[in-house]
Order: sequence, then C-alpha cells, then structure tokens
Amino acid sequence: QVQLVESGGGLVQPGGSLRLSCAASGFTFSSYAMRWYRQAPGKERELVATISRAGSIRNYADSVKGRFTISRDNDKNTVYLQMNSLKPEDTAVYYCNTRFTYDYWGQGTQVTVSS
Repeated sequence: QVQLVESGGGLVQPGGSLRLSCAASGFTFSSYAMRWYRQAPGKERELVATISRAGSIRNYADSVKGRFTISRDNDKNTVYLQMNSLKPEDTAVYYCNTRFTYDYWGQGTQVTVSS
C-alpha cells in the first residue's frame, strides 16, 4: 500500500533552517508529482511546494518563494523540503502528498519556529 513518511521537523529559531524528508513506498515514485502542504493551528491546509516527476518543474506558494526549495531523489524514493530563513508564521504541521486515483498523505511532521 502507499506509504508516505515525513521526518526532519523540530523547533528552530527565527532565521534558522530545517530540511524535511518524505520517504515514499508502495507506488512508482518517479511517475508522480509530489507536493508539500502545511497546516497551522486554526487554519486550512495550504499547498507549499510542488515538484514534477523528473524534478524539472517546481512551484512554490508566494509566502515561501525564495526561502524554501523542493527537491526529489527518484533513486531513493524521497522528496525533500529545504527551508531557510524560517519565520514564526512558518510554524505548522508539514505533510507530504501525492495524487493518483486518491490523495495520499503522510502523518505529518511538526515545525515550530520560535525564539
């Protein structure tokens, strides 16, 4: 079955960096686009970044453009989110997603940006 397992979250000070990872299994990883979403307390889940199957096309929410970078390693079935210059408003649970027939989600990883 499809599994998405996120890791790499934690507590970081404003201006700091984190790298999230999402290990995928149960499907042909290289055949599908991958996405990172986030959900802050009391807010709707929002799309943060998308990467195409081969990694050649990447799109970002305006709020993270220039600070976050999405990448993937199709040999390792893993998608990453490098987050730099973190702000308190980046605090959220971050979810990995792929979509074919259904939406598939990981369990999420908590990112807290606070001094």
